[in-house]
Amino acid sequence: MITRNNNLATAENELINVSAINQYTYCPRRFGLIYLENEFSDNVYTARGNAEHKQVDHIGWITTREGARAEYALPIWSDHFGLIGKCDVVEFWLDGSIYPVEYKHGARKKRLNDDLQLAGQAMCLEEMTGRPVTHGAIYHHSSRRRREVIITAALRAQVKEAIAAIRLLLASGTLPPPVNDARCKECSLKDICQPEVLAQKSSYQTAQTGLFIIDD
Repeated sequence: MITRNNNLATAENELINVSAINQYTYCPRRFGLIYLENEFSDNVYTARGNAEHKQVDHIGWITTREGARAEYALPIWSDHFGLIGKCDVVEFWLDGSIYPVEYKHGARKKRLNDDLQLAGQAMCLEEMTGRPVTHGAIYHHSSRRRREVIITAALRAQVKEAIAAIRLLLASGTLPPPVNDARCKECSLKDICQPEVLAQKSSYQTAQTGLFIIDD
């Protein structure tokens, strides 16, 4: 008889917030602290980001000067991928094209986590509307400019990989180790995560083990 891991079954059926894709692809440990241990802490960066998102959330919809209908704080979902979430802005254009826009406080970062969140939104919108979503944008509030993102096959594949990895992590219930690199500098969970302390502890344990190797 084949038995199924109940934790795995639960993780497979659990809806994943599209924003979790961003958290996981930025840092799996940060994702784990938030979604496994219910930890979260604001710093100046998250406070600014939250304030900017609240400004967007207060608006229902408008017609832009260019003629698109812009829906704000639009709920989205995908039954196929098991996703749920909300788009900051989705522009519905007269030619039938759909254009999601995600608001971010800071400047563009080297990692693709913001782009992957936008791609996840696009995949939800495609399932909801039956229309292709080929482009979107990240609005960087610091520069007050949009950065257009092409929703490529490669981005879509990485979103699917992230979803699978997230489900495995949720099923395992195991907090990933700290990364202790440039990502930690602006992370609001740095004091909770303590990447430097844990990295030093790991180095100390490795050195201590090396001191007591006994040859046969």
